[in-house]
Amino acid sequence: MKQVITLHHINKCFGDYTALADINCSVSQGEIFGLLGPSGAGKTTIIKILTGQIQPTRGEATLLGLNTKKLTDNVYSQIGMVLDNSGLYTRLNCYDNLLIFADIYGVDKKKIKDVMEAVRLTDAMKRPVSKLSKGMMQRLVFARAILHKPRLLFLDEPTSGLDPTTALELHKVIFELRDKGTTIFLTTHNMAEATQLCDNVALLNDGEIVEYGTPGEVCRKYNHNQIVSVLLKDGNRLEFPNNRTASSQIAELFDKELIISIHSSEPNLESVFIALTGRKLV
Repeated sequence: MKQVITLHHINKCFGDYTALADINCSVSQGEIFGLLGPSGAGKTTIIKILTGQIQPTRGEATLLGLNTKKLTDNVYSQIGMVLDNSGLYTRLNCYDNLLIFADIYGVDKKKIKDVMEAVRLTDAMKRPVSKLSKGMMQRLVFARAILHKPRLLFLDEPTSGLDPTTALELHKVIFELRDKGTTIFLTTHNMAEATQLCDNVALLNDGEIVEYGTPGEVCRKYNHNQIVSVLLKDGNRLEFPNNRTASSQIAELFDKELIISIHSSEPNLESVFIALTGRKLV
């Protein structure tokens, strides 16, 4: 599959401080890729390198087939971004904010209503941005980022400040974009969200990628306990080895209809990250 992003032996130093150390990864067309790690891990630095805002100290990065040192206006026109700095015009209403970008990208203004509906902001179309909540501003930034149907979408903590229902609505939009061929580069410290959204993830700590793979692969790799936990209707919880020796016992509990739930013991991404780095994601 065609690679939309490549990072090859990327290092970035700011004076004596090494922000990134030998970063290697790639993102394929139509993939949702998650770069996961706490604040200060180097996520934003990688985005700035990929978008040509800063240059790596060593190594080579490409975006949509071009070296990131030589990005053109044509390439930038195919990128959407949701970053910490919203760049919204607070004195203008939501519609007029999007109208400005529709004019810049040559997008039919009729598309503005479509993206406003997608992010559930139709009722706020004429409301000044200064009157929006943080979550509504985040949805407007997302609408602006997808207005021109980008080939590549950068999402930096895209659901920060959103209520769970709205976050799920944005997840649906993200999946729809992915299914239509948009490549999505997601940075977050929300491991649960990354598990739901991402095809592949890279765990970043102190400027180094410490693990890479699908969320399921990464979690199964560190499933050292190999335990099956069974919750019974009487409230008791039983644990069995995850092998054939426990099959008859578990089958008997099912036969007697005593089981409420049953779970295997593989860790989640957050517990894997903590085990690898000894630090939490905040």
